[in-house]
Amino acid sequence: MSPAASADVQSDRTGSADLESPTFSTHDLAIDRALAQLSSSVRFILDITPVDADEIRAVFLGGDLTEPEFTYRDLETSPDVFEAMLADIDVSSVEDATLGHLLRAKHREMELQFAMLRARGTGDFRQLGIELYGAVTPDLRELAESLLALVTPQVAGGDPLAPETFLAMAEEEIEHYRSIDPDIDIHAEIRSDVSGVMVSGNLLLISEDAAVAPHRALALLHHEVGTHLVTQVNGTHQPITVMGTGLAGYDETQEGLAVLAEVAVGGLTPFRLRQLAARVVTVARMTAGASFGESYDALVRHGIPEGSAFTTTMRAYRSGGLAKDAIYLRGLVDLLDHIRKGGSLDLLWLGKFSLSDLPLIGDLRDRELLQPARILPRYLEDPDSTGRLLAAAHAPDLTHLWEGTP
Repeated sequence: MSPAASADVQSDRTGSADLESPTFSTHDLAIDRALAQLSSSVRFILDITPVDADEIRAVFLGGDLTEPEFTYRDLETSPDVFEAMLADIDVSSVEDATLGHLLRAKHREMELQFAMLRARGTGDFRQLGIELYGAVTPDLRELAESLLALVTPQVAGGDPLAPETFLAMAEEEIEHYRSIDPDIDIHAEIRSDVSGVMVSGNLLLISEDAAVAPHRALALLHHEVGTHLVTQVNGTHQPITVMGTGLAGYDETQEGLAVLAEVAVGGLTPFRLRQLAARVVTVARMTAGASFGESYDALVRHGIPEGSAFTTTMRAYRSGGLAKDAIYLRGLVDLLDHIRKGGSLDLLWLGKFSLSDLPLIGDLRDRELLQPARILPRYLEDPDSTGRLLAAAHAPDLTHLWEGTP
């Protein structure tokens, strides 16, 4: 991504919509909205994440538990109901060829998600998750293992921020975007039923037990608010509203973009890079049949602190085994390769979609069927961010990514 490309994105944001511009048919828009509405009504990640992870962590680290069993939310809606609603959305009848391809893929992804909700706690959940998120390839596992071996563990300094302190920082960041566009609908709140910090829809959710390291706060804000919520806003205001909830396979590119934001602000620490690598090797061990305790012990041997090792293992083993956590490092690698080959990030701010769908999104943009981004990541205002991203893309290996130092 060049400085000129960043400037082009900034200038595009100020453009106004042309009322005479091309549009999709009413039929196609109705199908898009039905799919988006159903997608936004599903709390997929929340429903497959334990509500008692913090309590179980304390017991596990105290040595009184070896193979934890977690508690999950009751599903508000039966997967059978979701599947019946999804079956009524006829994506095969979409008239625009490009949009039809995108919506059919999203339809299939939602089928997998509903099947996974039904299979929580069973072996089927693990296999469906591999189909949804992909398996850990030998090359990706080798990369992750090399990062754990070569990147020196970081000694954390300073007391963690209280959840209320991080909430105030998040609200200030949201206000920055609201000053650009007063109509954006994003919020942050502290919750007792989540673990860590996460985005769900238009909400930034902060656990009441969250402990954010001071030196990680800025990077986390740009990860969660500056990437996930920014693309949610822009996607929601597209004619294709599924771009707000996320087209098929968007998670990998979204998480890669979010980690790139950490690189751009000089906030990707050695600890964070090792964390992303630890997630990959833990998913690989989980899918190979290792127990929770075996995977946890392996992380501790890698030098991962016990609390972090538990959280990483919990994330990979939740609901029966979730392959999602391998996508962070894989998404980062793919995007760095994209930048290295001269690719631009400009279109990726328009909503939530996969890097592999970039040609299709480009087609829609070229036909003037998409709107410019309403807001852009704040770090693009810093000219040093482009330099950090280019340096990262051309670094000899990933061990040089933290703090923008190639």
